Amino acid sequence: MKYQKTTRVVLIGTGFVGSSYAYACLNQGVVDEMVLIDRDTKKAEGDAMDLNHGIPYGSPMKIWAGSYKDCKDADLVVITAGANQGPGETRLDLIEKNTQIFKEIVEEVMANGFDGIFLIATNPVDVLSYATWKFSGLPPERVIGSGTILDTARFRYLLGEYFNVDARNVHAYIMGEHGDTELPLWSHADIGGQPILQLVNDEKHHAKMEDLDELFLKVRDAAYHIIERKGATYYGIALGLVRLTKAILRNENSILTVSALLEGQYEEENVYIGVPAIVNGNGIREVVELSLNEQEKKQFSHSANTLKEAAASIIKE
Repeated sequence: MKYQKTTRVVLIGTGFVGSSYAYACLNQGVVDEMVLIDRDTKKAEGDAMDLNHGIPYGSPMKIWAGSYKDCKDADLVVITAGANQGPGETRLDLIEKNTQIFKEIVEEVMANGFDGIFLIATNPVDVLSYATWKFSGLPPERVIGSGTILDTARFRYLLGEYFNVDARNVHAYIMGEHGDTELPLWSHADIGGQPILQLVNDEKHHAKMEDLDELFLKVRDAAYHIIERKGATYYGIALGLVRLTKAILRNENSILTVSALLEGQYEEENVYIGVPAIVNGNGIREVVELSLNEQEKKQFSHSANTLKEAAASIIKE
């Protein structure tokens, strides 16, 4: 009998996002082995114990608090460690402190023989994905940021709510920075094959562009509203990370809005930014290059330039 290869994920950072990700992985039976690493070793140990106690009601899985040595046999290293966004802070405000944290983490992972794929969730995720690529020396397709996967989910959810349609039947993307300069691709948004822009002012749907513009602002600023109410966001991004983990470990060739390195696509180079991309067991198979209208091109270029300036401030070529 041929046995399938054991899959191992190493999670670095067991804060709100990391522990929510580990819990969601257990619930969905995504991996065979999960290693938890945190600077606070007792926190990692406690999470491992707590998660293991749920295995009789979840999926078969081996979970333990480990060390960087466990990265050698890992398929995927997921990094959620770092300082969190506080009330009134933008994601880019976190750049200096989290870059230094990442340099130490990535160098330690690579020193222990890691040869898999990095999945980055810590903010500012686009810049830290770029930094991870530089620090690791890995090919860019094997360093993936969570990008606008959460923004896209928020977008689809709110559009589904607005049109009273299952969000899973809404096809729409948020591109650009996971942050204040992101943009909605209205030109490619549809519900069941019907372009959303054609539904505007349609008598049957009563959709108005001013409503949709307001809806996008709720998407863009969602983190600020959640942080104001409960201090941090973690459930949505954790589920987005699990979706990405499945796409990688199951070699799905799924199209997801991740932070990827652009090498000429969308007329941009040397920047990690949120774009639709095909994700499989090798990482990013290819960036999906959509045709943007003039306004979207301008917005995307502005977002890319913002990220390039941010990356240049902390990564010296």
